[in-house]
Amino acid sequence: MAAVFDLNDDSVVVIIGTGAGGGVLANELAQKGVNVVALEAGGRYLPEDYVNDEWESFGQLAWTDPRTTSGDWRVARDFSGLPAWIVKAVGGTTTHWAGASLRFQDHEWKAATSYGPVQGANLLDWPIDAAEMAPWYDKAEEKLGVTRTGGREGLPGSNNYLVFEKGARALGYTEVHTGRMAINSAWNDDRMACQQTGFCFQGCKWGAKWSSAYTDIPRGEETGHLEVRERAHVARILHNDEGRVTGVEYFDKDGALQMQKARIVCVAGNSFESPRLLLNSASAMFPDGLANSSGQVGRNYMRHMTGSVYGIFDKPVRMWRGTTMAGIIQDEARHDPSRGFVGGYEMETLSLGIPFMAAFLDPGGWGREFTSALDAYENMAGMWLVGEDMPQETNRVTLNHAVTDQWGLPVANVHFSDHPNDVAMRAHAYGRGQAVYEAVGATRTLPTPPYPSTHNLGTNRMSEHARDGVVNRWGQTHDIPNLFVSDGSQFTTGAAENPTLTIVALAIRQADHIAREMSARNI
Repeated sequence: MAAVFDLNDDSVVVIIGTGAGGGVLANELAQKGVNVVALEAGGRYLPEDYVNDEWESFGQLAWTDPRTTSGDWRVARDFSGLPAWIVKAVGGTTTHWAGASLRFQDHEWKAATSYGPVQGANLLDWPIDAAEMAPWYDKAEEKLGVTRTGGREGLPGSNNYLVFEKGARALGYTEVHTGRMAINSAWNDDRMACQQTGFCFQGCKWGAKWSSAYTDIPRGEETGHLEVRERAHVARILHNDEGRVTGVEYFDKDGALQMQKARIVCVAGNSFESPRLLLNSASAMFPDGLANSSGQVGRNYMRHMTGSVYGIFDKPVRMWRGTTMAGIIQDEARHDPSRGFVGGYEMETLSLGIPFMAAFLDPGGWGREFTSALDAYENMAGMWLVGEDMPQETNRVTLNHAVTDQWGLPVANVHFSDHPNDVAMRAHAYGRGQAVYEAVGATRTLPTPPYPSTHNLGTNRMSEHARDGVVNRWGQTHDIPNLFVSDGSQFTTGAAENPTLTIVALAIRQADHIAREMSARNI
């Protein structure tokens, strides 16, 4: 039975956000007997509520509160009010994610050492490495039921995958398969196997895809140690004269300002809302925002090098049938600077429905070239390119005091410009993606610029030394011992891989650390 805790109970751990980081952390702590209040800005939607319609689902799930953008990235021009496609709901973006669950490669934990100096990049080695993370990855893969790990079968290949695989093999690629996916290929963890409906981004109607919304959150509630308060928008984190956090102020579902006391606060609101919250919590003691003695809060924003390639064929592909991210080519994920850039990238199948294809294929474009591409939709195959982008101090989240949200709080401004390494990698990836489709007879290939970002990383990065980042190797802020960051904003570098598995592994590890430190009375 879900617990109910008093607003004045200062023994609880308050977690802000319930996605891959916050939702997992909340359950892991509750399972250890730690009392948790999780505050979620959005509502609660379960598989029976999800809508197999792209526009309607977007309206139901997406975070559409105001944000602003700047920088030379294409998103600022074409989607200035929507720098990211993320979810505002219990479960966070684990509702929307495609399910790809990949471990970082060994060299990616130590990017500064592996790549050497890269002009204009703010590279830093993570204070943890592959060997330390391996057992936590094991736990994360087991929790998520990741295919092709732990003896679990891979998912079947859709038409979109079969075209992709055939082209990859023709080019000599060898690391090609239907992916390591947090989507059941057989009944697992009280959830059915994937029914290949194709609406992975709209919330899985079958519950075959892992989401904290219907796994970790209800299981945490069942312990009697977790209370989830939905439609609770956190405004600021409070602290005492000793500089320790004491609780959070939040607007409840009726718009009333509440204050929940806390022993520990964990911020897991994603790479926009987490730094925004720390900056909005500035005080006389912390005039630049909480945990910001380094000046690094909000900096080093990463969104992965992304882009898409679509191929048009003379026969139907019907790419929308089956899992959205139905397969992967990993050969280009290696670090090989002879290609003209450091780091690497993945090629992953992707399909968009007609509404999003019309919005994203060529925003603002029209005419014969555009309409003829849409006319060929049935004969189209698609892939997404995702690679390691370079952290830059100037790519950052700041407060825009000229624009406020419905609560009167300054919104996040997201500033991003591509690094030359990102540009070189994207050009290479477009070329290889087009070659994959041309190798199997594509009559036309369409390289498509980046969409609003779903992989939002950095902005509260992990560092060995306090001067270089915001949190230590446990996600604990350097400045305030009882304040933690528990989401992708703690990423020191982005690696080439989809980030959710690593966020989950870090959350399981962090829960272990917090519970241990609490029982030792260290925090």
